[in-house]
Amino acid sequence: MKLYSSLGPNPRLVRMFILEKGLDIERIHIDILTGENRQPEFADKNILGTTPVLELDNGFMLSEIVAICEYLEELHPDPALIGTTPETRAEVRMWARRIDLEIAVPMTLGFRGGAGRPMFEPRMDVVSTEAATELSAISDRHWVWLDGQLGDKKYICQDKLTLADLVAYCFIKFGGTIGWTLPEGTDNLARFVQHMDERESAKVWEDSE
Repeated sequence: MKLYSSLGPNPRLVRMFILEKGLDIERIHIDILTGENRQPEFADKNILGTTPVLELDNGFMLSEIVAICEYLEELHPDPALIGTTPETRAEVRMWARRIDLEIAVPMTLGFRGGAGRPMFEPRMDVVSTEAATELSAISDRHWVWLDGQLGDKKYICQDKLTLADLVAYCFIKFGGTIGWTLPEGTDNLARFVQHMDERESAKVWEDSE
């Protein structure tokens, strides 16, 4: 298998997932800043032009972070990062979906239409600057909500690292790369980040790519 990776929270999330699994998968860097992901060669791998993309041994190109992580979990169930029973898998998927839809999506759309507008507007649809401000505020409020759900726990759900933790952590770390910080009232999440920073897999956030 090969992983086509780049800057951004989604590729680094999959890289952390791979490292937490103890897997060794060849990684090929795609330079999204120069538009390499928008060239015809990459369109053959993912028509949407997004990263990451996992090239399977049979040549099939698999994109979307949850699909990639679930595929790898099925191939390599131990250690379980999604779950070992229908109930635990459902719980992890529920929390990962909540964080993605309620926090990561408005956060990303707000950045693209706001501070990231010069980079994104020439190559994709972006929301208005007013909408970007509103979306960023929505995301911040939901980070505060997640902080309350986390409480004094180490992990978002269950008592071990799961995909849900990786989603939250990677989007918090992404925020740090664009000048964003956790909003006031998120001391639990700040502690969570410090705890996650100690994991060996978190070193992907030290990379310059």
